[in-house]
Amino acid sequence: MTLQKGDKAPNFKLKNSDGTEIALQDLLSKRVVLYFYPKDNTPGCTTEAQEFSALLEAFESKNTIVVGISPDSPTCHQNFINKQSLKVLLLSDSDKSVASAYGAYGKKMMYGKEVLGIIRSTFVIDTNGHIIQSFYNVRAQGHAQKVLESLDT
Repeated sequence: MTLQKGDKAPNFKLKNSDGTEIALQDLLSKRVVLYFYPKDNTPGCTTEAQEFSALLEAFESKNTIVVGISPDSPTCHQNFINKQSLKVLLLSDSDKSVASAYGAYGKKMMYGKEVLGIIRSTFVIDTNGHIIQSFYNVRAQGHAQKVLESLDT
């Protein structure tokens, strides 16, 4: 299952790095860039989080908030934020239910083998809670810039 432009974004309520529950509804005063990534402090995920953090002001100037979601715990997210000086909001989807609802969890190829895991994916959600754009199987490097540029279309 994949989400496409016009689809209603699946609702969620997840804990942030401070353990505070954040719901999709809480974010919809702005457009939301929701990106799913496999694991804190791994090379690709660090690159992606750093690039989104570096471009955060540009996203904010376009009335857009950036939120990263992975299965890592809130404590792990806090360590990741501190270690990498991240500015993006990170949420914990420990049971992968939200990733599954977005089609961002499933079979993927890793080192030539098929495995179950987080499929690096990004969604742009409008203030009404609908998908504007969806990106599946993205490459971490340069992705934040592509998402930023897509906000102008």
